[in-house]
Amino acid sequence: MSHFSHFYVGGEGMRVHPSQLIEGCILMQNVLGKSGRPIMPAKTVLTDNHITVLHKFLIDSVEVSSKLEDGKTYMPKEVEVIEKIQPQIKESEIYSEQEELPPFSTHYLQAVEEYKRFYTEWNNGIPIDMSKIRRSIIPLLERIEELDMEIFTLHQFGTAKDYNYHHSVAISLISAFLGKELGYRKGEWIQLGLAGYLCDAGMTRVDSEITSKGDPLTESQHQEIRNHSTYSYRMVENITGLSKAAKIAILQHHERIDGSGYPLGLMKDKINTYARILAVSDTYHAMTSERLYKAQQPIFKVIDEIAHERFTKLDPLIVRKFIESLTARAVGKTVSLTNNKKGEIVFIDKSDLTRPIVKLHDTEEIISLQMNSGLHIEEVMLD
Repeated sequence: MSHFSHFYVGGEGMRVHPSQLIEGCILMQNVLGKSGRPIMPAKTVLTDNHITVLHKFLIDSVEVSSKLEDGKTYMPKEVEVIEKIQPQIKESEIYSEQEELPPFSTHYLQAVEEYKRFYTEWNNGIPIDMSKIRRSIIPLLERIEELDMEIFTLHQFGTAKDYNYHHSVAISLISAFLGKELGYRKGEWIQLGLAGYLCDAGMTRVDSEITSKGDPLTESQHQEIRNHSTYSYRMVENITGLSKAAKIAILQHHERIDGSGYPLGLMKDKINTYARILAVSDTYHAMTSERLYKAQQPIFKVIDEIAHERFTKLDPLIVRKFIESLTARAVGKTVSLTNNKKGEIVFIDKSDLTRPIVKLHDTEEIISLQMNSGLHIEEVMLD
């Protein structure tokens, strides 16, 4: 037998033997198997199951944080390691045994519940923990490639009572999706998603009587609400795991290119590009959602309004890409109209993206919404 009593402490990390690990330790680096393939990613918060896997892979040492997940200092004890052959497992087994992801709708609702818990923590003065945030939202963001019209119908999951929680998760998803559609690299659209997730964190610094008010707000209450973007920025200003561009976007997500936004009244190119993307995502989800003091509006009516703002308040290129992405996914979908009839979108004219041609289910009549200005698509029906 031998002793493993030495561990290296460097910066925020230390290298230890798996036998010295306890639940709550946080990996500082990826753990690689014999083939060089990662078997456990950095930032993993270790459980007993993780520690067992490390033993079975015969891992000699891992680098972990000097702080446990709960913030307490981790001091590994001297342990005696019995040198014996441990039963090995194949790397393929650990991947095949991973729990399958739940349906997207379930996963989304789980993320909303987690956001609600974080919101309560921030409301109680607990700082933002980016490691927890990333573990919660990034797996959901990574599913945007499998989404079709779901990304544009997230409002269907929300209620007026829980609007704030749904809104932040939805902005996160829509912004990451839009960043990807605009050709951003994965690391960039993940940062966009994180910025969207945290841009309303500052609402926890606003009087709850204002944020939960069902009646129209007074001017002074509106001003306090407007302060939330500055509060959000102050909450993320010094945390790691969030890029400078994402932090600035959080501050500027309510700025508008005509200078009518807040908190600084910036115009045009003075507004961070990420912030312009958040602005479109924020506007779309807010207008399509049921809120305490405003009724939700039909998707295509909202798109029509956003399209009209693309040369005044919102970035025209980003709006164009957003509308193109939505309409490309809408052809062939069943929709309900504001006259209570249902039909299928059969054609969308590129010159008028928000007024498609619909074939009614009951009569097979073809209706052009371009020729029926008072008729709108109420909702897109998901399969």
